[in-house]
Amino acid sequence: MRLIPGFISIAIFLLPTVTAIFADNAYDTDYHHELIGLPQPETTFFYRPRKNDKASLLYTVTDLGILGAINPSTGKLLWRQVLGERNATKILRGSESASIIFSAVGSEVSGWDAVSGMLQWSIEFPGNVKDLETIDTVGDESLIGNILVLYEEDGIGVVRMLKSDTGDLIWELKDKDGGIPWKLSKNLNNFFLISLLDIKDSYNIRTVVINSKKGDITHEYTIASKADIHTSDDILFAGKNSASPVLAWIDNAKKNLIINVIAQTGALRDTLPIREFDSLESISIYAPNLFQSRPHFLVNMQSKNSDKARVYHIDLKDGKIDRAYDFPESYGRGTISISCHDTNVYFTKITKDEIISVSSISPSILARWPVNIENSGEVLHAASEVVRRSENSYAIRAAALTTSETLVMIRNGEQIWARQEGLSGAIAAEWVDIPQTENLAATLHAEAHSNPLTAYIHRVNRHFHDLYYLPGYLKNLPERVFSSIFQTQVTKKTNLLIRDSFGFNKLVIVATWRGSLYALNSGNRGIVVWLVKIAKTPISKGWNVKSLWADNNAGVVSIIGSDDSFTSLNASTGDVIERTEPQPSSYMRRRAVVKSSTGRLILNMDETGIPQAITSNHTLAGPIVTRGKHGEVQGVRFDGLNNNSPIVSWKFQPNFGEEIINVVSRPSHDPVASIGKVLGDRNVLYKYLNPNIILVTSVSNKTSTAYFYLLDSISGDILHSSSHERVDIGQPIPSLLTENWFVYSLWSDIVSDENGLPSSKGYQIVVSELFETARPNDRGPLDSTKQFSSLEPSDQANEELALPHVVTKAFLIPEPISHMIVSQTRQGITSRQLICTLPHSNSIIGIPRTILEPRRPVGRTPTPLEAEEGLSQYQPTIDFHPQMVITHEREVMGIQNVITSPSVLESTSLIFAYGLDIFGTRVTPSQAFDILGKDFNKISLLATIIALAAGVAVLAPMVKRKQINGSWMNT
Repeated sequence: MRLIPGFISIAIFLLPTVTAIFADNAYDTDYHHELIGLPQPETTFFYRPRKNDKASLLYTVTDLGILGAINPSTGKLLWRQVLGERNATKILRGSESASIIFSAVGSEVSGWDAVSGMLQWSIEFPGNVKDLETIDTVGDESLIGNILVLYEEDGIGVVRMLKSDTGDLIWELKDKDGGIPWKLSKNLNNFFLISLLDIKDSYNIRTVVINSKKGDITHEYTIASKADIHTSDDILFAGKNSASPVLAWIDNAKKNLIINVIAQTGALRDTLPIREFDSLESISIYAPNLFQSRPHFLVNMQSKNSDKARVYHIDLKDGKIDRAYDFPESYGRGTISISCHDTNVYFTKITKDEIISVSSISPSILARWPVNIENSGEVLHAASEVVRRSENSYAIRAAALTTSETLVMIRNGEQIWARQEGLSGAIAAEWVDIPQTENLAATLHAEAHSNPLTAYIHRVNRHFHDLYYLPGYLKNLPERVFSSIFQTQVTKKTNLLIRDSFGFNKLVIVATWRGSLYALNSGNRGIVVWLVKIAKTPISKGWNVKSLWADNNAGVVSIIGSDDSFTSLNASTGDVIERTEPQPSSYMRRRAVVKSSTGRLILNMDETGIPQAITSNHTLAGPIVTRGKHGEVQGVRFDGLNNNSPIVSWKFQPNFGEEIINVVSRPSHDPVASIGKVLGDRNVLYKYLNPNIILVTSVSNKTSTAYFYLLDSISGDILHSSSHERVDIGQPIPSLLTENWFVYSLWSDIVSDENGLPSSKGYQIVVSELFETARPNDRGPLDSTKQFSSLEPSDQANEELALPHVVTKAFLIPEPISHMIVSQTRQGITSRQLICTLPHSNSIIGIPRTILEPRRPVGRTPTPLEAEEGLSQYQPTIDFHPQMVITHEREVMGIQNVITSPSVLESTSLIFAYGLDIFGTRVTPSQAFDILGKDFNKISLLATIIALAAGVAVLAPMVKRKQINGSWMNT
């Protein structure tokens, strides 16, 4: 009976080693950040998608030109649509009389179903949209629900009324005598076109009154600015759809705020003193956008040391503007938002510490709560919604954008969800191993550099010190055993950065076009570990990355920005270690980061692609290939007394009319497990494994032809070339080079020729595999050579270059591929998988290498030997089966690039995709052969062990007794 406790102890001891079971099911180990960008204050609001709905949704158009609808209760993105470029003017409006959201970007106006996000209609006119307004209240009820759009066509303002359900044109007005078209507004019976009149380096404001039914000009009037307005940014405009649209500006003396209320016969003008504010930094006006709301507005003035707001009432009969009250004092600076419901107008102020809401009628505080925003920074702007529960009870929720580029929802002072929208617009990413603790690293280093006896004593002391953590380990052991047996998530993941045994926990450093640097934990569903703002770039210009790399040994990540700034950070904490400020005129400078004997080396290059001289202590790890002044590809080597002077060793310029669009090389981590491919008859085809080859892609606009050149980067010799005619060069042409094969994709229209090849039109993927010769067991002319040189490939004089034998196959695919990369494993034993981005279906697929095998037999079934090798009959098409889609049913939008990294397990490769969205997962091209699957039944295993132990315990005495009895009988 002693065996049972022993077996149970062994089983319990072994169970924690299998708690990290590889989860190979969908949505278990992968993660997805479904993003839209940073919401803009003018295009973010709460809106009821149907008139009879009680609940509203949050609608926004972001800085990336994405229109989206968010559930305010959960923060889940319900739907999104891409509108246009990020630098274009973006307008978003919701109609009170129709369940349609209207957007305008560039010259296009669209109507979207507010519930489903489906496009109802879209229309374009010449020029650019300057403003768009919905018609929800007007004297003629037949016009309710339509929209009014202001275009600028060749400097002329054009106002068009469109039907809300179809986008059809009702009437059009061209204001040929006006100035620069700027805004639209309206009251009960008329529309207003507001333009800017250029008067000697300043502007006056011209207001045109338009008849709502006929679309003709009733009359017009001019508001004199007295040279106070120099650009349209000097004008503050609010409440454009209310009974009292407010237009204001600050005088040149910075002492008064000039207020004008737009009316039919003229503007109601008043002057509000602001001289009490020293060093005024910003001023904002908030007014209702509903005609039935009270004509009240708020002026918020912020300076370095103060943040004050005042509420004003407009008497439309007497034309007076009265100061009603000052907004209640609050702690710290904040942002103000407005919420309207029928005649009620509510102003809400949100600071880092509290939220306050008042009615426009009186300064009495309706609601006040302390705010707890978890590590999100200060609030930049917000959209709020105030709901009256009872006579003296109000509920407030506000969608606020913070300085950490996070969209948070605050409900009655509590943060209920947060969206990391700053991750959108990622332009570069890099894998980083989680650094080991400094003490452990120093200890291991000390043990490695000491004599065996000292190292042994040191290790025993270290293990004795580790006993301090034994109570905590034993405390958590039952939970770990329970979760391992019953497949439950009892043990919760922490935010601590700890390396795991399988190499799944890694950091991904992500740089965005806004100049932010994020660190994500790939082993903890991609949560944000830290955020650092390293560049302040105007939105219209954007920020880019010249190079991003990591030093895993030192735990340091470094980045060179498009402004030539250099930043080095601690990979674990984000602390800045070193930084050089950007250079004013460095956006056109060219830089490259290469490997050298002393680590990473930054090379500065001129416009011809020739790098500067390097110091004598640097030895480059490989050849350098750069682009010349005219786009040519050239090889650079360092020569001279100290091997530090750059010299162009070769140049590759394609034929006249060709333009090089892409140059790729083998991945930096591209291990080869076997130098040959074993055939079914046990013969070997030797792979052409040249670490110095590059693949150059060029196109000809005139002939619509794509060319592909395989070059030796040492000598510049052309090893192989191919071309494709009738190619749509406007479509993406991605390419990839790895091991001894390369692949590319394009759209082509192939017509049948005299060789009998059938015609085909559509997207293609072409794969080529390189071998040393076409004959098995033959390594060609270099078989007996011990050394190989690209410059002198043979010892014999005038010997030709040994070219690879190339086998190629082409396949038709159902949709285009915008980017491709290959999976990476630690030793390269696992079969490779081609990871492709599909922009049309917003997904990512993994194509097995066996499908892309160019040696598949054509027109016949494979022989038994070929079948044993794993070859199948060639089929001209590849269907993207749902099992290939590694993103599953997710809509992964706007992916610009995908990076891969090997894990400790040979079977598993880590995948990270970035762009608009963020997506990460693991792939096992040859299945998970070195780790237990999630469907492994540990309960049955444990029950079997216990049953065997019990059986042995029961049978052992019986066998022993039988042996003893047998011995007595023999005697």
